[in-house]
Amino acid sequence: MASSAEGDEGTVVALAGVLQSGFQELSLNKLATSLGASEQALRLIISIFLGYPFALFYRHYLFYKETYLIHLFHTFTGLSIAYFNFGNQLYHSLLCIVLQFLILRLMGRTITAVLTTFCFQMAYLLAGYYYTATGNYDIKWTMPHCVLTLKLIGLAVDYFDGGKDQNSLSSEQQKYAIRGVPSLLEVAGFSYFYGAFLVGPQFSMNHYMKLVQGELTDIPGKIPNSIIPALKRLSLGLFYLVGYTLLSPHITEDYLLTEDYDNHPFWFRCMYMLIWGKFVLYKYVTCWLVTEGVCILTGLGFNGFEEKGKAKWDACANMKVWLFETNPRFTGTIASFNINTNAWVARYIFKRLKFLGSKELSQGLSLLFLALWHGLHSGYLVCFQMEFLIVIVERQAARLIQESPTLSKLAAITVLQPFYYLVQQTIHWLFMGYSMTAFCLFTWDKWLKVYKSICFLGHIFFLSLLFILPYIHKAMVPRKEKLKKME
Repeated sequence: MASSAEGDEGTVVALAGVLQSGFQELSLNKLATSLGASEQALRLIISIFLGYPFALFYRHYLFYKETYLIHLFHTFTGLSIAYFNFGNQLYHSLLCIVLQFLILRLMGRTITAVLTTFCFQMAYLLAGYYYTATGNYDIKWTMPHCVLTLKLIGLAVDYFDGGKDQNSLSSEQQKYAIRGVPSLLEVAGFSYFYGAFLVGPQFSMNHYMKLVQGELTDIPGKIPNSIIPALKRLSLGLFYLVGYTLLSPHITEDYLLTEDYDNHPFWFRCMYMLIWGKFVLYKYVTCWLVTEGVCILTGLGFNGFEEKGKAKWDACANMKVWLFETNPRFTGTIASFNINTNAWVARYIFKRLKFLGSKELSQGLSLLFLALWHGLHSGYLVCFQMEFLIVIVERQAARLIQESPTLSKLAAITVLQPFYYLVQQTIHWLFMGYSMTAFCLFTWDKWLKVYKSICFLGHIFFLSLLFILPYIHKAMVPRKEKLKKME
């Protein structure tokens, strides 16, 4: 009997060992390793795709239910996603949301509340960066917190505008101004909405409240007919995800730091930077397209109707894919990439700096804000400094071609259009990669090493044009054209 019991016990132990081994094989860490990704990246992707079952549940069971139930659903699902990705560190977002609610209630619709919000939320985010940042790209609680920071600052500004005379506001400010007093549950639901908590997009409190009140639908009184538009963005996101997954092991920023890269010819180093600079953005494109599909599915993406009566679903679009892939200008990439964040900065930073009386200064300060918002690494500052420089030069070049009769005629030659396009796209993506090098390598010792290897080509090229183009403009633009412009 004893030997039989011992045998049974041995069998149970062996079975437990097999089961434990099986569970380990099924663990997220193992799965992530087999896919060539980190566990945190896999958790992020899973969380983004979880938005679809959440959205389907919301559509079928909550769309026209009491608003408090919808806020509770959004808060609970958002907190669950935060816990799944960051564990107990979800308290960072919870703390900032509660304190933001108290700021609105205790300070009211005052400029003091706006300034307090801006200083506190940005200081909390930057402190998070300071204590958690490494020399690599890490998925930590600060990633969704930077999205939350913009939401809460925008909330404070819109609440402040809601206390002003409507006639003193611009049409845009009137659209976003909050007339009522948000409850804590409303602020939490707005902040934790599962379709945008991790990676965006940005949207206003007023737009969120329209969703909760059942107004964001193309069929009044019914669930929005948004499944097909949502699936289109999801399919496009999956296309980019597959492409990025297959190619990411072969096109990496780490290769830029290797001796093998340095030993290749100058033209190869430039071409690799060009290809990598385009490819590295696809991970952002993937996330934004997938989350946009979630927003469309819930109805949050509803943006009214076209002139012909067709529903528009681009209210939460963070990408204009066709423009991004085909436009040969830097300004085209800016207009097609991270749209809602750029719109947020334009609305709450750039336009609010109008009192400075300088468009260039306002733009420069807006880009400085964006650099700090991304993190404390020097690479962010260098990247956005390059963006500022490139946009100025590009505008100078466009004005020169438009106002010079000789260059205008050359630019209009049809047979040369493909050649012009190829040259523009080459310059465009080479120096987009040049800028992204600093953005992705973070620290000065890394991006400086790569910039040295290509002789600071981007800085030399654009700084030279910045000083040379005004003289070329003076030489090639007839005086009568300048006088017409002045008139």
